[in-house]
Amino acid sequence: MKNVGLFFSANFFESYFSTKIFSFLLVFKMYRRGFFNLAKVIRTYSVQTEAARAKQLQEVALNENCILVDINDRPLGMASKKDCHRVSLDGHVKLHRAFSVFLFNSSGDMLIQRRSKHKITFPDTYTNACCSHPLYDIEGERNELNALGIRRAAQRRLNYELGIPTTQIRPENFHYITRIHYEDIGNGIWGEHEIDYILILQKDVDIKPNPSEVSEIRFIRRNNLNREISLLDAPLTPWFQLILKHRLKIWWDNLKHLKKFEELDNIHRF
Repeated sequence: MKNVGLFFSANFFESYFSTKIFSFLLVFKMYRRGFFNLAKVIRTYSVQTEAARAKQLQEVALNENCILVDINDRPLGMASKKDCHRVSLDGHVKLHRAFSVFLFNSSGDMLIQRRSKHKITFPDTYTNACCSHPLYDIEGERNELNALGIRRAAQRRLNYELGIPTTQIRPENFHYITRIHYEDIGNGIWGEHEIDYILILQKDVDIKPNPSEVSEIRFIRRNNLNREISLLDAPLTPWFQLILKHRLKIWWDNLKHLKKFEELDNIHRF
């Protein structure tokens, strides 16, 4: 009987601990699954929160006031970004002042960015380093002497969009080269109609893109330009297309000799 008791005890404990281990593993598996589900929920919530925040920031920006101009770039007053980019019933957009920055590093590579999918105009498209507007209500950005107001606005926006410290770029670092006049009605609801000041900047800078504005950045080389543009998986903005087609290559080939290409009194119309 002793042997039977011992046998019974051994089987009892083996069965008991097996059950406990199985229960522990089951609970752990359920916990782990729950933990991962919770982590997934948290990640989803974070993405949704970030998207909502980006959309809210874009909507707030629509209240900023741009500078209205005539076809000769003479100021006519102001209007909100919303009014300046809304396509009217007759298929036009209010003409306003803008700028485009082309940023090159010391090796001569050019930065392009992919606009956030939350942008009101031309979302999720590739373009030059920074495209924006001087604002009517910001002191100094209406200063037309040597395009100083435009340069100040460019410094502000490079900081906001790409996180470039304002200590690394000063207004005098931008090379103002010319202006272009173009109109594109985009999706028929939001479009562009701008006198666009072209600014070129060659400098090594620290970059930390603002995700509500920029979803991707990359530097491209001059000798790979055509290939890299053809491999992009999203369209180009209309102004970038125009400048790429008509002017960019000659400016890029002469970064050290840009002064001879200045056309400060001209407005090129496309």
